[in-house]
Amino acid sequence: MNQSPVAGQKQVLAIHDLSCVGRCSLTVALPVLSACGVHTSALPTALLSTHTGVFTGYHCRDLTEDMQAIRSHFDTLPLHFDGLYSGFLGSYEQIALVVEVLKKYRQQSTLTLVDPVMADHGRLYATCTAEMARGMGELCRLADVIVPNVTEACLLLDQPYLPHPTWTEVQHLLEELASRFQCREVIITGVEKDGLLGAACLATEDGAFAYAGNEALPHVFYGTGDVFASALMGAMLHGASVADATRMAADFTHDAMVHTLQNGLPLHYGVAFEQAIPGLLKALQLV
Repeated sequence: MNQSPVAGQKQVLAIHDLSCVGRCSLTVALPVLSACGVHTSALPTALLSTHTGVFTGYHCRDLTEDMQAIRSHFDTLPLHFDGLYSGFLGSYEQIALVVEVLKKYRQQSTLTLVDPVMADHGRLYATCTAEMARGMGELCRLADVIVPNVTEACLLLDQPYLPHPTWTEVQHLLEELASRFQCREVIITGVEKDGLLGAACLATEDGAFAYAGNEALPHVFYGTGDVFASALMGAMLHGASVADATRMAADFTHDAMVHTLQNGLPLHYGVAFEQAIPGLLKALQLV
């Protein structure tokens, strides 16, 4: 079997956990990227009964050993990826494994996006240790694009958490992240500006900042970071600039939240991104 699985179609390897209930990680990345016409393969990092944001008593299985076996089988196949997309990791040991995977499949034309999933609202997630948080920088150094939220940006830079950073502080965070990790583009999510909530980005080639915000909704949503990053990846693989991709991803995420509220859906199961997909495809001019 010497032929790549889908020659002529964009291919991504998504390295995330699989939460059986609750829209996040692979249950978001796979459908969103597939809807964008991207053939998406998966390297699962953990198996959870639910996401960890609000549920208690969840089951979590670390898939480090399975990842090693999957990676060994991958090595026997003629795989090529146009995009590498790393998210939630199940253990500190997985960082070295994912570093190896990124190094193996990265080519000059490959888009490597790292979402350093580890914290929000000033706190580490329950499954993330301080050691894992420190190790996330190793992945970011291999990325073309990183997509931390404000908490994660501060952790990556070893800075105190900024609960409500000013636009000047956000610009400083973007510049410091780009400099420390030598990324081509940096996006920070969960940024408030002029009464809006959205994402800020920096393209290092021209030093241009951009912001994409929408009306802030007075609710706590789950999985929105994965919704945003998956749409961002899809848009950039279709050639969108970082500013345009950030706008498309921000609008898609906001639309998903609005659909969730309009339909009276329980927020703890994630946002109704399925109903927002037509708008994303229209923005990408795929329909």
